[in-house]
Amino acid sequence: MAEAASTDFLVIGAGIVGASCAAFLQREGFSVTLVDRDEPGLGCSFGNAGNFSVGGVAPNALPGLPWRVPRMLANPLHPLHVDWRHFPAALPYFWRFLNNSRRSRVEQIVPALHAILSRVFESYEMLLGAAKMADLIRRNGKLYTYETAEAFAGDQLKYELQDRYGVRREVLDGNAAREMEPALGPSVAKAVFWPDYGWTVSPHRLTTTIVEDFVRRNGILRRDAVRGFEVGPNGPTRVLTAQGSITVDRVVIAAGIWSRELAAELGTTVSMESERGYHLSMPNPGVKFSRTVMSYDRFITITPMEEGLRVSGIGEFAGTRAKPRMELTEKVLHHARILVPGINSEGASRWMGERPSTPDSLPILGRSPRYPNVFFAFGHFGLTLGAVCGRLIGELAAGKPTTIDLKPYRADRF
Repeated sequence: MAEAASTDFLVIGAGIVGASCAAFLQREGFSVTLVDRDEPGLGCSFGNAGNFSVGGVAPNALPGLPWRVPRMLANPLHPLHVDWRHFPAALPYFWRFLNNSRRSRVEQIVPALHAILSRVFESYEMLLGAAKMADLIRRNGKLYTYETAEAFAGDQLKYELQDRYGVRREVLDGNAAREMEPALGPSVAKAVFWPDYGWTVSPHRLTTTIVEDFVRRNGILRRDAVRGFEVGPNGPTRVLTAQGSITVDRVVIAAGIWSRELAAELGTTVSMESERGYHLSMPNPGVKFSRTVMSYDRFITITPMEEGLRVSGIGEFAGTRAKPRMELTEKVLHHARILVPGINSEGASRWMGERPSTPDSLPILGRSPRYPNVFFAFGHFGLTLGAVCGRLIGELAAGKPTTIDLKPYRADRF
């Protein structure tokens, strides 16, 4: 096997998180190699909804959820899907997810979410600079729609939690929401506008821009598949790949859902499941949006992007080995047509990605509890946390005080 030149840090995974880790480590003075089996940004980072939900302090698991799950699964149009062949393997994850919906646990999660979300935009600007930030990221808010007053009333815990941290919002009736986004149909009865949220015009270009800058600064980008590790008393000494091996001092695992197996090989079991999401990208949608719109009732997100209008949704638990069920994009389209009656899907492309989902909505971030030369940066739901997690890994590796306390994100919390 051919051996590559040694490197201070090998970052496994060239999505938004791995790219950000590599860039921040490089700026701390380390030599860094970034490796991925695919081109940068072509995994889950490619097809997400592109949102920066900087006030999203409420976790996915909230009180009352266990009682709603049976109705969700019984509704053929609901976006939650479970492949029952995968259910036994995923049961420990589901149990932890439901356990995290207890009010006492939610109260512990919310401050940790706020701490990391409050540094999102400043961290991206540190990587991109003002000009590229303005080119790639829009900060004109997000609209969240409801189709009944009852749905809005039932979602008040989210706003109670946001109020603790001063998350700004405006409550609108349906007509005011349609004045803001005229393409919305009559089903919208109420909406909340978050003026401080944002979105990217291209998740893929955002990632590749960071990688291109990393390479310009003499970072090494290697397209290769990681197969395993050679481990000494203090941790990995070499990373084994399809093309050879790489001698390493330290390793960052930032490979999304695939990080679970890599962490297990290095002695750490984490609770994480692939929550598969689907999108349609419509090049000629026939309607215009000026910001991201998300539907509470339909669990879809609509984002205006460079290639057209992206409509994303679905939460499918089927494991990483199941084939994509592209027919689920028809459910996304069904809901989009109700929310936006004039939408045109002709020529739409369809995509599926593996969201790395943790049961408490927090990332897995920090040093491995087993080996001091291994760092974890995965379990991120969406691209919101990419830059801030890269920044924190850079600080930790350099021996600096981290911007926030990393204890809530430790890998052995489950």
